[in-house]
Amino acid sequence: MRLNEIPEIDRLSIPEKILLFGDLWDSIASDESSVPVPQSHIKELDRRLKRYSSHPGDILSLEELQRRIEKRILD
Repeated sequence: MRLNEIPEIDRLSIPEKILLFGDLWDSIASDESSVPVPQSHIKELDRRLKRYSSHPGDILSLEELQRRIEKRILD
């Protein structure tokens, strides 16, 4: 189904479309088993978990991450 197949959606305001999107997303997320996870994602998560497990002290705090991001933006 494509958006142009539901003309009523085009008549919604932006806030109404956002609410509709939220409701659609919630209905998808409520049944996680129906959303396939690509093998590449699983491999990447496994890689990151293994790295964290072997070097747990290397994790950044939220504040440090924000500082590094802001520094990159300003440089």
